[in-house]
Amino acid sequence: MAKIIEMPKLGFDMAEGTLMNWLKAEGDQIEKGELLAEIETDKATVQVESSASGIIYKQLAAANTTLPIGAPIAVIAEPGEQVDLDALLGGQQPPSAAKSSQSIPAPSEPVDSAGTPASTTVLPSGGKFKASPLAKAMAREKGIDLPSLTGSGPGGRIVKRDVENALQPGGALHSQAVILPGQDRRVPLSKLRAAIGRRMQDSIREIPAFYVTRSFNVADLLKMRRQMNEDTPAENKISVNDLVVRAAALALRQFPNLNASLAEKEIVQHGNINIGSAVSLEGGLLTVVIRNADQKSIRQIAAESADLFQRAHAGRLRNEDVEGSTFTISNLGMYGVEDFVAIINPPEAAILAVGAAQEVPVAGDGQVQTGWLLEATLSADHRITDGAEAAQFMQHLAQYLEQPWRLVP
Repeated sequence: MAKIIEMPKLGFDMAEGTLMNWLKAEGDQIEKGELLAEIETDKATVQVESSASGIIYKQLAAANTTLPIGAPIAVIAEPGEQVDLDALLGGQQPPSAAKSSQSIPAPSEPVDSAGTPASTTVLPSGGKFKASPLAKAMAREKGIDLPSLTGSGPGGRIVKRDVENALQPGGALHSQAVILPGQDRRVPLSKLRAAIGRRMQDSIREIPAFYVTRSFNVADLLKMRRQMNEDTPAENKISVNDLVVRAAALALRQFPNLNASLAEKEIVQHGNINIGSAVSLEGGLLTVVIRNADQKSIRQIAAESADLFQRAHAGRLRNEDVEGSTFTISNLGMYGVEDFVAIINPPEAAILAVGAAQEVPVAGDGQVQTGWLLEATLSADHRITDGAEAAQFMQHLAQYLEQPWRLVP
């Protein structure tokens, strides 16, 4: 029996989404759980799975169409099934599609030289440019302004080789990287950047936050990391952030008010500890989620984090990758930042800002010697917790960071 696929709700505050690309064409066989389309939300471009199995009978929305949640985007039918679209849709007009027919048409979307469907993007100025999904993903990862490129694909479409050429010395990327004196550049505000602004403004205005800072002696932690990374391929190496995620997750189990959120007149203490890690992208900051981090080993966390970070930069995230965090870690240590304060990510109760581990003089037992200190600041919601509890959490966190053997099951 034919089923309507609707624009999914991919976040608690999502009102609409943009169908960026179809990953299947009309007439294709698809299984439930198989990737169907790429949808851009305020937070990210995520890959959405099909909720039904069958044949993609009709795509009711074209690529780069913005629709409210619940709007019909496709119809999936049994092989050979004849579908009365008007009756199925109950008289509701498809958001953008050709007139319905009783046969399954061939895909009409143009493809690039690699056989990948190309989509048209409408610019704020009203102009248009065409680019393949692969070119868009590469541009997002490398920070390239696609409209500034000249497409070499069919019909002037921007394809993979155009992005690769832009990255070469003397290419478009290098010519646009520097703003010349007296020449302003206007950059359209992305959905992600606008969403960050709204959420952070709400956080500052509505959450009575307080801050607790502590230094951690991480000499033994760094030594353990070096040992664990010996003879390990580069793609499988453990980062300092992986260790902090594991430590924070274990410490949070003892402090449920910090792994919580506020719901009207109730504090919801979450049973699962899902750690969000902030990822810096060209369009802004995105949080990817390690679920049940307290139940995963260091290497499991490292492998999952590496995969999430890679897919975030490639624009291939799924909804579950960016939703459901209960506590967030923002780490700027890799940039040499010593310390900073992070803004709480609503509706969470707290966020941990982590700086760089620094080799500094450390006094102990009447002597001064070199040591490694890492500074972190906890921002917490005073409606849910208080300074004493936050300080105890940081004290508990120190046990894991300064005695790293506790991180190993």
